[in-house]
Amino acid sequence: MGAADSKLEKAFGDQFPEGERYFGLENFGNTAYCNCVLQALYFCIPFREQLLEYYANNKNIGDAEENLLTCLADLFMQISSQKKKTGVIAPKHFVQRLKKQNELFRSYMHQDALEFLNFLLNELVDILEKEAQAAKSDPETSSPSDKAANGPKNVQANGPQKDPLVTWMHKNFQGILTNETRCLRCETVTARDETFFDLSLDIERNSSITSCLKNFSSTKILNAKDKYFCDKCCSLQEAQKRMKIKKPPHILVIHLKRYKYIEQLGRYKKLSYRVVFPLELKLSNTMEDADSEYSLFAVVVHVGSGPNNGHYLSLVKSHNHWLFFDDENVKMIDESVVQTFFGSSHEYSSNTAHGYILFYESLGNGNKS
Repeated sequence: MGAADSKLEKAFGDQFPEGERYFGLENFGNTAYCNCVLQALYFCIPFREQLLEYYANNKNIGDAEENLLTCLADLFMQISSQKKKTGVIAPKHFVQRLKKQNELFRSYMHQDALEFLNFLLNELVDILEKEAQAAKSDPETSSPSDKAANGPKNVQANGPQKDPLVTWMHKNFQGILTNETRCLRCETVTARDETFFDLSLDIERNSSITSCLKNFSSTKILNAKDKYFCDKCCSLQEAQKRMKIKKPPHILVIHLKRYKYIEQLGRYKKLSYRVVFPLELKLSNTMEDADSEYSLFAVVVHVGSGPNNGHYLSLVKSHNHWLFFDDENVKMIDESVVQTFFGSSHEYSSNTAHGYILFYESLGNGNKS
């Protein structure tokens, strides 16, 4: 590995980012689905910084219970505190904890990186919420780490309306969608808000993220079997339905729905469609009022012809350089290489490496009107 390490350092030359570490992750049989997501999250700088802060605040609590959050914080600390700038680390403790916690990931079968990402994010949120609740119910024993780890706590009222807890996980990843339905008989509009940690987009041949987002938020007619029950009319009515992003997240995670169930085949098929994902993304068609701009910093790539087999790797942007992470192997790539993972223009192509999960970070702290 020494030669590979020095090769990466040579590629950076005297531009090697100060204090940064680039470490491959060992694969334990079928853990590429885990490694690619961990690399994307490690180079999500706001997330990494808050996780390391959490580690610093909690490392001296002797009776702290081990969980996925503490194991992930340990792993990130292990990487960031390495004396060497490059190399390989075995995330053994984290993977063991993951398998202990969720039997889905115990087998040696091919796993879905998106399922792992969703499980991990939700698990981290649950842990932080429980810690925040425990700190509020027992303020005398709450440590400074509880306050630092979870950000400001919302004081709960005694009434039925309780403000949800807002942890640093929510601040980074959570957005709000508004589901609007307009009855075509009485014109009454009902709106329902729902939170999300990732957007799942249907894809089409030779399309782009922008067109997929436009389709996501386009107006759909509910009629025939899909009629809407209007409370005002007290009956089923034809209606218009539309989904909009009410509050965009700081970190926007986009999942391209590359696996489609084909009735005739009786199984899922991977869609290798070419979907262009830009390095800079504007959420203009989906927002309620203002534009929101994002910059791409990581891509989880699925390599393989079907949903139940293959391999995962990740592309990561760090300090204006793009890097390619394939388990233990790390190398620098040119920005133009990212385009080779858009997908295939033709159905039968030898290229089976396609962008699957995209990670964008918001540019600036407010929406531009």
